[in-house]
Amino acid sequence: MAKPTNLSSPYLVFFMIFTVISFARAELQQSPAYLGFVFNATELPSEDYYDYIIIGGGTAGCPLAATLSQNYRVLLLERGGVPNGKPNLMTQEGFLNSLTDVDSFDSPAQAFTSEDGVPNARGRILGGSSAINAGFYSRADQEFYGRSGLNLDPRVVNQSYEWVERAIVFRPELKNWQSAVRDGLLEAGVDPYNGFSLDHVVGTKIGGSTFDSSGRRHSAADLLSYAKPSNIRVAVYASVERILIASSSTYSVSKQSAIGVVFRDQIGNYHHAMVREKGEVFLSAGTLGSPQLLLLSGIGPRPYLSSWGIPVAHHSPYVGQYLYDNPRNGISIVPPMPLEHSLIQVVGITNSGTYLEAASNVIPFASPARSVFIRYPTSPLFLTVATLMEKISGPLSTGSLRLASTDVRVNPIVRFNYFSNPVDLEKCVNGTRRIGDVLRSRSMEDFRFRGWFGSDFRYVGPELPVDQSNDLVMGDFCRRTVSTIWHYHGGCLVGKVVDRNFRVIGIDALRIVDGSILTVSPGTNPQATLLMLGRYVGMKILRERTR
Repeated sequence: MAKPTNLSSPYLVFFMIFTVISFARAELQQSPAYLGFVFNATELPSEDYYDYIIIGGGTAGCPLAATLSQNYRVLLLERGGVPNGKPNLMTQEGFLNSLTDVDSFDSPAQAFTSEDGVPNARGRILGGSSAINAGFYSRADQEFYGRSGLNLDPRVVNQSYEWVERAIVFRPELKNWQSAVRDGLLEAGVDPYNGFSLDHVVGTKIGGSTFDSSGRRHSAADLLSYAKPSNIRVAVYASVERILIASSSTYSVSKQSAIGVVFRDQIGNYHHAMVREKGEVFLSAGTLGSPQLLLLSGIGPRPYLSSWGIPVAHHSPYVGQYLYDNPRNGISIVPPMPLEHSLIQVVGITNSGTYLEAASNVIPFASPARSVFIRYPTSPLFLTVATLMEKISGPLSTGSLRLASTDVRVNPIVRFNYFSNPVDLEKCVNGTRRIGDVLRSRSMEDFRFRGWFGSDFRYVGPELPVDQSNDLVMGDFCRRTVSTIWHYHGGCLVGKVVDRNFRVIGIDALRIVDGSILTVSPGTNPQATLLMLGRYVGMKILRERTR
């Protein structure tokens, strides 16, 4: 009879470590050739030194790392894995599946639900949220640059956008639903028609897409192709536990500086990554990750940190405060004919502070017992759902973030306080009324079902109120149907937590480059601006150090 396995055996521990590393190597070997510098964190030394350490291989972190690697040794730390081997992630058709695939530690999206009761998600993969989003690409509105509080050079801003766009931005081809929405927006008075444009312009336009003509996704990870391979290491499955802060005194002046980070790999081993002289640590961990890591590193409100038993490195009262999410509202219909699968391609930019967008999804049926189903004449049994949505600009309603645990892997607790500012509610009412205008346009006639008593839409979920002139009824609809469009931002605002040059106030050698520093979501979608900011800050530092 075989002897039972001794779970504490060093041979079993070695076998487990060997299995993790072998799996990781096999996964990485499937990566694009330019990702030859991507390693599983288990393969990194227990201590090493770099010029720049970037926490978060997402929308801003990847272009930042690629740029800095031109002249300096860079470590990019990503808590998730690589997108290769995840076919759903890399196609338009797999968008919804990827966004809801949150069951395992290796899922590309990590789910969270705000205290407002709205389900949400954050990226957990190389490429970050740019690898799980709907792919829409549009530059920031011109007002953003003045309102952002950042010290941005317009010439370098344009150069940075162009650098990104050459690699990962494409012109989408409109098919039936997107074409009808474009025409409906124009009929509803969202004019002029601006055609294809990457700029933020009032009216109706076709925006850029990070899906190419074959439907393949391109993300911030693709920008690592610009990196200098000999100068960069990208570590995946690297969970940063805290930023290391040290005190020093010069001429009787005491200073706090970031000197490195502690991160843990898949099998629980700790690693120290330290910065060289003149080096810096960058936080690009996102709106949830960056304030969370500051708090866990002892940077935040002194009384709050003390209540968690976290040693205070620097009192910064606004960390985790001024959190925003752009509320999304809208309707979904089942059309009488099959539609193609499409993500956001057309946008209506109004003068009343709202943006209108659309998508269509093809959903196969497992069972006809579902509440709504259609069998199209020449197609197998499936459901096409067409969505028309509005997002408000701003918003002015603010929330906050606080720790749920001292374990960085546990999502923090967030509250956005949707529509607590009446201006946001007024914008939503205006936006949902404009959806009603689009639905009444001639362009939408083909999407109605016709019967003995006329024609009408078949809704999936709530439909717009019948009396759309009633502010109270429309306001109730906004509150009752609010959801997210995943454009949350704030928590480390410029002027409160970081200065105009992205530096954390009170801490040397530590900067934040991601959506957590923003007071507003730029333009219709933040993706383009965050990609630009990663490149922009990298170029800024290269130029500063060569003067």
